[in-house]
Amino acid sequence: DPRWMHWITKTPDFWHQCDQKSQGTSGKNRIKPEQFLNVEIPLPPVAEQRRLVARIEVLAGLIAEATQLRQDVVADQQAMLHAAFQKTLEGALWKQMKEVAPQVRRPVDVVTDGNYAELGIRSFGKGTFHKPTLSGFDIGDKRIFEIEPDDLMFSNVFAWEGAIAVAKPEDAGRVGSHRFITCVPKPNVAVSSYLCFYFLTDEGMTKIQAGSPGGAGRNRTLGIGALAEMTVPVPSIEKQRWFAALQAEVEGLKRLQAE
Repeated sequence: DPRWMHWITKTPDFWHQCDQKSQGTSGKNRIKPEQFLNVEIPLPPVAEQRRLVARIEVLAGLIAEATQLRQDVVADQQAMLHAAFQKTLEGALWKQMKEVAPQVRRPVDVVTDGNYAELGIRSFGKGTFHKPTLSGFDIGDKRIFEIEPDDLMFSNVFAWEGAIAVAKPEDAGRVGSHRFITCVPKPNVAVSSYLCFYFLTDEGMTKIQAGSPGGAGRNRTLGIGALAEMTVPVPSIEKQRWFAALQAEVEGLKRLQAE
């Protein structure tokens, strides 16, 4: 049954067999037709194939329904946050980043026998992630800087596609490359998560993209000076903290949904 074959191609064993038969050189793994035809698949009677496929597709439908429901909930949460953010803008002052959250760098002296846990920033506002730990030998002469929780970070090569994040408590002690622009809000003036949310809005991204001239990819570099002069909304610190608490609550709900 064609649908049986469809679901077989989604199994780990099928992919493993294809991978074993497509080992190439120079990173170009290709599988030849005759090798593909030697991949072995389980083949129960056609009636049994159809029974199993029907069961699988019922479950797949339920998974798709649950996934769509979760996406709808996340969309509702984001809409709520945007509405709340708009309320904080009422009567807000607008100031340049250098007045509100100047750049701060904490250089790390790299030693050959040391170990350094790197931090990465995902694009599209998806937060930070932990990279593998590198030795000082692996880092070589690359400049690295210490990251502290609540730092507002920009990947200067991918900020134009939303690689902007706030360092979490679990990111403490990790290091970022010289490609990171790290800003620290002044106490009682601004909140990192509030500024991060602004930069990930359409208006904020327009400013980031304008400050990242060039072509695609690594040719679009966010200028340190350009970022420092960008204006951001600065409502009262109480409003910002209220919004940050709302963000934290939504993030908690997202984690529960993911689990």
